Amino acid sequence: MRSLLFVPGDDDKKLAKALTSGADALIVDLEDSVAEARKPAARTFAAAFVAEARRLATRPRLYIRVNAFASGLTAADLDAVIPAAPDGVVLPKCRGGADVQRLGANLAVREAEHGLIDGSTRIVAIATESARALFGFASYRGASGRLEGLAWGGEDLSVDIGAETNRLPDGAYAAPYALARTLTLVGAVAAEARPIDAVYTNFRDLDGLRAEALAARRDGFLAKMAIHPAQVPIINEVFSVSPEAIARARAVVAAFEAAPGAGVVALDGEMLDLPHLKRAKRLLDSA
Repeated sequence: MRSLLFVPGDDDKKLAKALTSGADALIVDLEDSVAEARKPAARTFAAAFVAEARRLATRPRLYIRVNAFASGLTAADLDAVIPAAPDGVVLPKCRGGADVQRLGANLAVREAEHGLIDGSTRIVAIATESARALFGFASYRGASGRLEGLAWGGEDLSVDIGAETNRLPDGAYAAPYALARTLTLVGAVAAEARPIDAVYTNFRDLDGLRAEALAARRDGFLAKMAIHPAQVPIINEVFSVSPEAIARARAVVAAFEAAPGAGVVALDGEMLDLPHLKRAKRLLDSA
């Protein structure tokens, strides 16, 4: 799963178009992109869309971003969409493992009510949307077997902090948001979940998107969220494993297999130790 495309849950035309975007996953949004008065209609649209899309022979993964627990709307969102059996739920404004556990319990009840397999609805938590949330990353480890990924974003965090902007004049993230990004990366790895990079909000700046995606991949992120279909091909390209990288990883694994019990092997003039082997295996698993 490389790309996750947000789609407003109350726009049936955008929902239909998103299926042809090439995104690995769609996040059908019931939260920020839907006005308060439109949320009941969005639930109906979202549930119908998921139910229909699940019948397709080939489809992206289907997630629903529900409204945050503090909104008081989460239960109504889940009641409407879980009968359609989405692949997962995206939880915004998550504060830590306790929120993931709470959502997991809510999902378990509804799965049982609708004859769905226990644990089949996965969770992606957006983990940096308040200052308080930045202190909760250690709590994600072991919080729930449903936890599939941790994502981050700087827009709501900048509002919570009271900042004028979250980026510097050169486009780089300012220090508080660079910290949030790093915490998401290491927190996800510690929790054995996928680290997912934030959206790039300037959807017309594809060069900027590519640069940011390359930096995210370099640092260890495995996927990136998108807000426009035009962003999807670049994200997919950047987060795909190249044939050259696969060949190199296989050569590393083969070198260690040829020397059972060895802690260090030589390959193409380079000395490799066990971290190189672990990295190669992780790359092959991702591929």
